[in-house]
Formats: sequence, C-alpha cells, structure tokens
Amino acid sequence: MESTSNQSAFAIWTSLISNILLTAMKLIIGFLFSSQVLIADGVHNAGDVFATTAALISMMISKRPPDKDHPYGHGKAEVIGAGIVAVILILAAVYMGYHSIMALMEPAHQATLLVLIAAAISLVWKQWLYVYTMRIGKKINSSGLIATAYDHLADVYASLAAVVGIALAMIGDHFNIHILKYGDPIAGIIVAYFVLKLAIHMGRTSIDVLMEKNIDEDRMEEITQLVRSIPEVKRIDRIRAREHGHYMIVDVRVGIPAELSVQDGHDISRKIKQTIMEQNPLVEEVLIHLNPWYQDNDK
Repeated sequence: MESTSNQSAFAIWTSLISNILLTAMKLIIGFLFSSQVLIADGVHNAGDVFATTAALISMMISKRPPDKDHPYGHGKAEVIGAGIVAVILILAAVYMGYHSIMALMEPAHQATLLVLIAAAISLVWKQWLYVYTMRIGKKINSSGLIATAYDHLADVYASLAAVVGIALAMIGDHFNIHILKYGDPIAGIIVAYFVLKLAIHMGRTSIDVLMEKNIDEDRMEEITQLVRSIPEVKRIDRIRAREHGHYMIVDVRVGIPAELSVQDGHDISRKIKQTIMEQNPLVEEVLIHLNPWYQDNDK
C-alpha cells in the first residue's frame, strides 16, 4: 500500500512540476514573439497547473477514512476538484479562442524557430507524461491519475496543432504565402477547441458522479452475474452502483429463502460483499438488503 501511495504521489508531483515549467516557457516565449498559439497553449498549461493541483489536493482528501460527518468517505472530493477545473478550462478556452480570432484581424506576426522549438519540446514532454501517468494510473487503479493522463493527452493534441501551425506560418513567411502566415492564430483556435472539448467532458463526468449516475452497463452486468453466482440468492430485486470518486459503492436487494435464520442471512450478505469486492478492486462498500423468498410465490 505504501509503494502504491508513493507511485501515485510521484506521478502527480511530476505532472505538477512539468506543467509549471511548460507554462512558464510557453507564456514567456509566446508573449516575447507574439505567438497566439503558444500563448493559447501556455494558458492551457496554466489550466493544467490548477487541474493537477486540484487532483493532488482532492486525492489527498479522498484518501481520508470515513468519519462522523462523512460516513461514506471523502471520495467525491476528486469529483468536486474536477468540476472546478472544468470551469477554469472553459474560461481559458474562451480566452484563447477570442484572442486567436482577434489575431486574424491584425497583420500576421512572423513565426520564429525558437517558438517552434518550444512547441516541439512541449509535444515530446507531454507525450511522455501521458504514457507514464496512464501506466501508473492503470497499475494502481487510480481514477485521478487516469484523468490526469487524459489531460496530458489533450495537451499532446494541442501541442501538435501548435507545431503544425507555427511550421506553416514559417513556411508562409519564407515563401511569402499570405494565408499560411496566419497558421499560428488558426492553430490557436484549434487548441481552444480541444481545451473546450476536454473541459465539457470533465464537467459532464463530474456532474454524472455528483448526481450518482449508474455505472456503465458492462460493469453493472459483471456485478449482477457475481450476485447471481451465490447459490442462496434466488432473486435480485434491485441492484445499483455508483462512483464515489476513486472508488465505487454497490447497493443490492436480493431474495433469499424465507426459512433461513438471521445468522444465515448475515453469512449470505458477507459472502455477496466479499465476492463483489474480490472481483472489483474499485468497490469499497456494498450495501445489502435481504428480502424473504417463497418458492410458491416466485414470479
């Protein structure tokens, strides 16, 4: 458990420090050379700094054990953090898109090799962060790290758009092709689109979890079959499951033979809970309600 915690902490801190350095590099070079796409990507990375910070804080809070005021744990802290980040990224996307569109109305700024190099460094760096963070996230079943990895992937696409846009602008400057000279702000608009798309996805996911949306059908069917595998379970009256941040809570109502004792019911409940949790590491709580089942009245 300690090793898992250390890997998670190292991955999230690596992401945070990387985002701070990339933000500084892009904004400084972007403003010095009036590169709208690099400024847009820098603002995007600034949003990533908030995102990674929120992920770090929310992961720390979500690991706290249940207490008197929060008997179901603190798992939704991650969800609240993701929702805040989504709002920040939406504002950043609007800012980037507006300034990139305004740049199209002005004379094109000359693209430089330094701006291209900065965008290329970001592309390679973010690709490595995506691969590394996703590998650790899947290894330790951390939804927070996996979400951070997808954030890095969006940055990969944005940096790729920046590299292409700047390269086209340089070609336009060299060969005096007017339309290509605006490759930089056009790429900035593309970056803004990717940021907005990511923000909407993050916001929608956060709302779904806060509204306690059921988990996807495949995982629900898997849990249903596990409950059916218990011989004493004669009927499933209701089964629900919801995400609670980095873990899941399952709610089951089943019918068992009415003639069984209270002790038998207790043992069956424990068996159902153990079966579900052993097969699903993300499940941390199973709430079970037992109903009497009569063979003559079974429908």
